[in-house]
Amino acid sequence: MIYNVYLVGVGGQGVLTIGELIAETALLDKIPVNYYPTEGMAQRGGLVKAQIRIGQEFVGPHIPEKNADLIVAMEVSEALRTTQFIKPGSDFLLWGHIWLPTASLLGKQGYPGLDTVKEKIAQAGAKLLYLDPANLPTYQGSAIPDNLYVLGAAVRNTSLGKILNVETMGKAIENRWPKAAEKNLYAFQCGFEMASD
Repeated sequence: MIYNVYLVGVGGQGVLTIGELIAETALLDKIPVNYYPTEGMAQRGGLVKAQIRIGQEFVGPHIPEKNADLIVAMEVSEALRTTQFIKPGSDFLLWGHIWLPTASLLGKQGYPGLDTVKEKIAQAGAKLLYLDPANLPTYQGSAIPDNLYVLGAAVRNTSLGKILNVETMGKAIENRWPKAAEKNLYAFQCGFEMASD
């Protein structure tokens, strides 16, 4: 069995970090995993995506259409790039961050409304979990890392939590940021707890 995760967002959001932590968690538990990151424009705001295929040692880099068990979209408009990949009945986690492209800021291009994006996700047959950035908690007066918050929500509220061990993921976070483990684990835990309410 292969469990497919498709991640998408824009540069500066830590999308690839989410993918790396998922892959590292699988490796720590000796689960075969293939991780395929793709970066678009190098500057902040460019397209970033990653495909993670868990459960088989050798598998191609591209998730076929209607085969993603989980999609995590870290930006509203970028979510539209992925709807054809979701397996009907599977989980779609949408972080409600809006990054207006230059063309939209200049009035040369429209930007899809949140309701439109949610409707497209529903039409694809996905189970939507929407997280509002306005509810992002703080840690010692500053905002917590939203990518770890979203990852925590995914582990608790989607099928990813049946594939990966939450304690092992905590170890992967500690390994990555040994000097900032407390803040990053707090962000992960907030997502894990808050989104389950």
